[in-house]
Amino acid sequence: MDLEELDVAVDNGGIDTVLLALTDMQGRLQGKRLHARYFMDEVVSGGSEGCNYLLAVDVDMNTVDGYAMSSWSTGYGDFVMRPDFSTLRRIPWHPGTALVLADLYDVSGAPVPASPRQILHRQLDRLAAHGLSAYAGTELEFVLYRDSYEQASQKNYRDLVPANQYNVDYSLLGTARVEPLLRRIRNEMHGAGLTPESAKGECNLGQHEIAFRYSDALTAADHHVVYKNGAKEIAAQEGMALTFMAKPNEREGNSCHIHFSLRDENGRSAMLGDGPAHLSETGQRVLAGLLATMREFSLLFAPNINSYKRYQPGSFAPTALRWGVDNRTCALRIAGHGQGMRVENRVPGGDVNPYLAIAALVAGALHGIENELSLEDEFIGNAYQDPEADRVPGTLREATALWAGGAVAETAFGPDVVAHYANMGRVELAAYDAAVTDWELRRGFERL
Repeated sequence: MDLEELDVAVDNGGIDTVLLALTDMQGRLQGKRLHARYFMDEVVSGGSEGCNYLLAVDVDMNTVDGYAMSSWSTGYGDFVMRPDFSTLRRIPWHPGTALVLADLYDVSGAPVPASPRQILHRQLDRLAAHGLSAYAGTELEFVLYRDSYEQASQKNYRDLVPANQYNVDYSLLGTARVEPLLRRIRNEMHGAGLTPESAKGECNLGQHEIAFRYSDALTAADHHVVYKNGAKEIAAQEGMALTFMAKPNEREGNSCHIHFSLRDENGRSAMLGDGPAHLSETGQRVLAGLLATMREFSLLFAPNINSYKRYQPGSFAPTALRWGVDNRTCALRIAGHGQGMRVENRVPGGDVNPYLAIAALVAGALHGIENELSLEDEFIGNAYQDPEADRVPGTLREATALWAGGAVAETAFGPDVVAHYANMGRVELAAYDAAVTDWELRRGFERL
C-alpha cells in the first residue's frame, strides 16, 4: 500500500497500528508498534529513534564489548529509523496492522554503515555504476513442530514432536498433514504483498519449504525478513513452532539457497552468452568472483556456530567450492535457461541474514568483473569427493579469521563494516567457548 491508502485506512479505522521495523545483525525484525495516527502525524516526516545497541548486541540481546558504533563509553545513544515507504504493506496475520521497513541514520543524518540494509544498498550502488542490477530469490527451509515455542523452551528444546514422522520430500500426502498452516502462510504472505509460488516437503522430519518469486535484490531481502518473521508468528498463533536454524538436529539441515543473476540496463540477462554453460563473459567473471570470495565472505553466508554443522558430505549442503550445471553437489549450481538462467548459491543456511548474504554475492560478482577473473572449468561428477577443491570453512572461528583478514572484504565493504562483523563472530565464539554443553556432560559427568 502507499501512504495515501494508509492515511485513508487510518481515518476509517481499518489500520490502527503501524510496525516500524529494522533488520538487525542476526537478520531479525526489531522496532516499534506505533499508533497509526501518531505514525501519520509525526513519524512519516521525521522518522523515529531507537537505541543504537540494536546493532551491537548478541542473539540474547546482551550488551557486548568491541563495537565502535555503540558502547557504554559512548553512552548507547540513538539512531534514526526512517521509513522506506516502498516497503509499506498490510500484515494480514495481525488485525488492523501495517508494517514498514526502515533505513538507519545517525543523528547527523549520515547512513549507519553497519546496518545490513545499508550494506546491501551500497553494494547495489557499486553494481549500478557498471550499468548492472541484481535479482535474487531466497529458498528458506524450516522444521515444524507440534509443540508451541513456550512448550519447546520448557522442554529445553528436546523431545519435540515433529509435524511429520517420516521424510515427506515432495510428498503430497505428508504436506497435507500440515496444509492448514502452510496455506495460512502462503495466503497471508500474498496479502502482505509477497508472491508465493509453492510449498513442498523436505527430508528432515517436519521439514518444509515455501518458495517465493524472485525480485530485485533489495526487495528479495525485504520479503525474506517479512516472511521469516511472519511465518514464526503465524505458527505461534496456531500453537506450533518452526525453526530456521541451520542444523536443528543430526538429520538434514535447513538451507537457504540464494538464486542470483545480473541484468543490464535494458533489463536483459547480463550473464547469458555463448561461453561455457551458455555464460557470457560477464557471467563467467561473476562466477569466478563468487568462487574467489566464497571463503573470505563465508561469515556473511554462515554467521553462527550452528551454521557450520550443516556442511556434511552427501547431505545436499555443499563442502566443495566448485561450480556445475544443475549439479547439487557443488557450492554454485547453474540453474534455469534463457533469460531465466541464474546461479544458485547453496552455501547459506536458514539462519542467514539475507541483506548480508546478497551483498556478499554482489561484492563477489564485482570482484570478478572488476578484476576480469577467468572461470575454472565446470565440475562434473560428485564434488564432495573432489580432493583438489577449496572447501567451505569448517567452523565459525575459521570464517571469522578469513573475514577479519580479508583484503577483498575491506575493499568491498570498508574497514568499519569488516571490524563490526568480525566482532560479531568473536562475540559468538566467546559465548560458545564459555558454555558447558549437554554433549560434555553426557561424556564426562561420570566417566571422566
